[in-house]
Amino acid sequence: SGYFDHTPQAVGMDFRRQAITMLESMGISVEFSHHEGAPGQQEIDLRYADALSTADNIMTFRLIMKQVALEQGLQATFMPKPFSEYPGSGMHSHLSLFEGDRNAFYESGAEYQLSKVGRSFIAGLLRHAAEIAAVTNQWVNSYKRIWGGSERTAGAGGEAPSYICWGHNNRSALVRVPMYKPGKMGSVRVEFRSLDTGANPYLAYAVLLAAGLKGIEEGYELPPGAEDDVWALSDAERRAMGIDPLPQNLGEALSLMEASDLVAETLGEHVFDFFLRNKKQEWVEYRSEVTAFELKKSLPVL
Repeated sequence: SGYFDHTPQAVGMDFRRQAITMLESMGISVEFSHHEGAPGQQEIDLRYADALSTADNIMTFRLIMKQVALEQGLQATFMPKPFSEYPGSGMHSHLSLFEGDRNAFYESGAEYQLSKVGRSFIAGLLRHAAEIAAVTNQWVNSYKRIWGGSERTAGAGGEAPSYICWGHNNRSALVRVPMYKPGKMGSVRVEFRSLDTGANPYLAYAVLLAAGLKGIEEGYELPPGAEDDVWALSDAERRAMGIDPLPQNLGEALSLMEASDLVAETLGEHVFDFFLRNKKQEWVEYRSEVTAFELKKSLPVL
């Protein structure tokens, strides 16, 4: 099926219906669901909750998806980029910050109704995006989604960000500020778009919150937003705008994480050290692997 396909396709529709029914029966609210851009790719959006409850819900969600798939003779995967020629799977996360019942991101009359606190939070996400990437995108395969190429032309559903910037309702940006709904002050929020479906949600949300809160604590200034399609700009245009790329592979991301005080302090010594050792081993194994691409391209001619 295709993006938002409503043609009765027994396999996909039955899978979503059963999965959502099971989620709801366990107290996990689903707000929206539909078919995404890649074959068999489903989007199921969970209702907001505090960070820890959301991470718990995601872990339960993954188990339920696998269970329902097994019962229906299917395979469910949260691999970020299972197909070279189709868009990968992101875990776009909407973040807001409350002081009691007041949305700290809201300021009446401000640009996009976004407060100074909200702007500094986004600035923190941007400044620390590269050093937290190994946590938000923790697999070798994660960087195939970010830099895979088909994301650029796939239209809806192919929107993985490659560059560190923000924008208002700009789906090519790393951080997006969704449109404000008049009268709904609680709806002012920011969306972080590089996070993928294979991430550990506990660690990922910890570093995302740490980066945003660091921006607030230090009073980071938010750079100008990008309203153009960032992928369509040349490298020179992006450099002139001060837009840097995300890490291009897991090895580069791990080097940046290893030098990060923010990530070390957030994860704690034990988790920080274990995570690095675990992921470095994955990167070593990947680098030593002779891939099908190399065999196809090089074996016949070398």
